[in-house]
Amino acid sequence: MKKIALFTLLLVFFATPALTFAQNENHVTVGAFADYLRFDQGNTINFAGVGGRVGFYLNPWSSIEGEMAYDFARNNTQTFDNGLTTSFATTRLRPLTGLFGPKFQTNRGGADFFVTGKVGFVNFGTSFNATAGGLGGFPANVSAVDNGNTHFAVYPGVGVEGFWGPFGLRAEVGDTVYFSGGAQNNLRVTFGPQFRF
Repeated sequence: MKKIALFTLLLVFFATPALTFAQNENHVTVGAFADYLRFDQGNTINFAGVGGRVGFYLNPWSSIEGEMAYDFARNNTQTFDNGLTTSFATTRLRPLTGLFGPKFQTNRGGADFFVTGKVGFVNFGTSFNATAGGLGGFPANVSAVDNGNTHFAVYPGVGVEGFWGPFGLRAEVGDTVYFSGGAQNNLRVTFGPQFRF
């Protein structure tokens, strides 16, 4: 798993400059997103976090994207007689997800629908650092990608995005499948702004 994670990261870093120069329209997207991961392996744990992505258009209908998400909080949702209550709490188990792959879109103007398929890794690190007032356990999780808790992952997803000039919004839903004693399926939802130039 160490070699797969390292290969994926190297591919992203070396492919990025080549893809930038190969573009006809010079379109690059950069965005941030809120990340929801439903870890469902016996006991369901809802993780929430943040992430970022960068994409390079190959033509008007396809692009290559790389993204990373860090989930630092656990979401607890309960339904009471008077309605729905949700709360967030930091957790010591913190998933770090890195994915890279193509995106194919309709390019019809207005809202574009797309499908994507990516490969990468999911690292389940633990941290005893508080997340309040700083990055918390993020540096430890990035450096701990090769500590044995990293699993190869594939991600099929669908979504919609729209741009108004250089500003856009994107919503996506997919299945983060990592392999540990067989395929482990986990729902993932992202939403956030992005910029195209």
